[in-house]
Amino acid sequence: MVFNIKDSNERVVKTDFPREIKKIDSIFIPMSDGKKLAATIWLPVDADEYPVPAILEYIPYRKNDFTAIRDSVRHPYFAGHGYASIRVDIRGTGDSDEYLPDEYLKQEQDDALDVLSWIAEQQWSTGAVGMIGKSWGGFNSLQVAARAHPALKTIITLCSTDDRYADDVHYRGGNVLASDMLWWASTMFAYNARPQDPAVVGNSWRENWYERLNTPPFVEGWLKHQRRDDYWKHGSICEDFSKINIPVFAVSGWQDGYTDSVFRLLEHLPKESKGLIGPWAHEYPEVATPEPAIGFLQECLRWWDQWLKDEDTGIMEEPKLMTWIQNSERPAVTYEERPGKWVGDPSWPSPNVNGQSWWISSGRLLNNKRDVRQSEEVVPSVQEHGFYSGVFCPFGQPGDLPADQRNENGKAVVFTSAPLEETIELLGHPVFHAELSSDQENALIAVRLMDKAPTGESTLISWGMLNLNHRHSHEFPEKLKPNQRYHVQVQLDSLGQQIPKGHRLEVAVAPTYWPSAWPSPKPVTLRLFEGDTRMELPVRTAQTGDGEMISFDRPETAEVMEREVIRKEERTREVIHDPIEGVWTVADSSDEGERRLPSNGIQYGSINRNKWSIKEGDPLSARNICEWELTLGRGENWQTRLETYSEMWSDETHFFLINRLTAFENGKQVFTRTWEKSIERDHV
Repeated sequence: MVFNIKDSNERVVKTDFPREIKKIDSIFIPMSDGKKLAATIWLPVDADEYPVPAILEYIPYRKNDFTAIRDSVRHPYFAGHGYASIRVDIRGTGDSDEYLPDEYLKQEQDDALDVLSWIAEQQWSTGAVGMIGKSWGGFNSLQVAARAHPALKTIITLCSTDDRYADDVHYRGGNVLASDMLWWASTMFAYNARPQDPAVVGNSWRENWYERLNTPPFVEGWLKHQRRDDYWKHGSICEDFSKINIPVFAVSGWQDGYTDSVFRLLEHLPKESKGLIGPWAHEYPEVATPEPAIGFLQECLRWWDQWLKDEDTGIMEEPKLMTWIQNSERPAVTYEERPGKWVGDPSWPSPNVNGQSWWISSGRLLNNKRDVRQSEEVVPSVQEHGFYSGVFCPFGQPGDLPADQRNENGKAVVFTSAPLEETIELLGHPVFHAELSSDQENALIAVRLMDKAPTGESTLISWGMLNLNHRHSHEFPEKLKPNQRYHVQVQLDSLGQQIPKGHRLEVAVAPTYWPSAWPSPKPVTLRLFEGDTRMELPVRTAQTGDGEMISFDRPETAEVMEREVIRKEERTREVIHDPIEGVWTVADSSDEGERRLPSNGIQYGSINRNKWSIKEGDPLSARNICEWELTLGRGENWQTRLETYSEMWSDETHFFLINRLTAFENGKQVFTRTWEKSIERDHV
């Protein structure tokens, strides 16, 4: 995961602010149990005399090195506009005490409440606090909001979810999300093992480091919970939306893996809440790709001023949901820009959006049910279906996005419409309604929706999948009865997309989608029964003023901190086919570079290599390998290196895991340990 700042001629770098700023490094906030969390604070120099509201970002990614560059453009900006901006490393990370045994624990929330109380008691604080965070910080800002601390008045949550089971990197549609579960677990496996800084905490760093080196791999716990049980309900605010009674600003992008939650949050949270979705990947909108980036920090200030300073900024007169409707584009694995327009909707669900059904029939997609034949389609397993799907949650790196889907369509059953007679705009979730049967008791269905250009290119615009054992419930799965007919619904990812006149719609169906979904234990043949099987599209009626009523300022940030690039970033992603052995592999390598920070002398870098492979016709050949190398040090006397290896495979009844961690200090190996685990498959 790269935490960098995009250089852009459109971004305005601010060095002069309404309030003069001071920075307080490495302050320690006491917890109720006597432990301490490390924090950095930016605030106006006169805040003791003229107190200010506070903004809290609370994440595990190390404020003094791995996120220091990105923090430098955002927190000083807020401070310069009259806020105390506070960056805290959660327990077990950075220079904070202890180790991190899992994500989104109750302890993490309890500590956040202590942090909020501490902030409210400071001389420079008015007692009003907001939280902001992307990804992990977006998750826990929602979770902490549900704890209803009196000082927390509002949050801005980016690229996050309200549902830890159904809408995160572990499971999708009840399927093991093979593309991300082990990868993200391997990432945290390496991240969790990074040591405290001896220049900050003193000689105790080494004892704490050995504690962190023994942190169990998260994937073992995640894979033990293959259904929606209490483990996943914890931290999923969708279990009881009513616990959040403060305004929430929910933000995401169409390339992000967490866009769907914006719609659910707007539907269920307090009426003052708002949503914003641009064309972006998993990043803050002032630095995100693809363009257009926006002046998001200015929008944050408007939100903070409204709810933390009680100023009427006009934000409540604006649409509840603002989205970027993307123009149709030919498929590309990287976009620098996505042309389109901003539109506003007064609520979600929106009165401007209605369902439009398209029925399948003999390879065609028809918008009139009366033309449908009463027949069936046989959908066989092709294990290598899915290799051109792109990554689940793009971070804006080259090569993240789906390639031309003509590479995939021969490995699925595809239904194609006639050329559209009028341009349509889609906003929301497509839903595939299927009547089907399976010849196996364990099966999945994957559905892709595509925009097919007159020149033949096929662009993936949405997809979804469902473990058919979870057709009624993620909590109480039921095995299929072979050859029995079932009605199921597959919700595809949300989209905001124009489909021009003359283009065609394509829907592809398959019982495989590797490496997104871990394969079913045996090859599956599905049968789709025509007559009731259809795709329902969320068609938005264009409104007067679309593309004209909403605009944003140019992106502004504070100045990027000084840094020295030791090694540049490099990313490669290849689909490799061995036709002799019939083996397909995705090889994804990301050298995230190495940097030195003159401000504290820290030098750090990382390299990540991943492979997903499968053999034609053999679902039990699926295998995922993830490797990390992290370096962190200062000068000649303190240099650390971490190497990790993670592997996952399965047979018909069990998953198998190997995780190995090796640590070096000043070039000498000081630790190595291997974790091995087998976990029974539970309806997957």
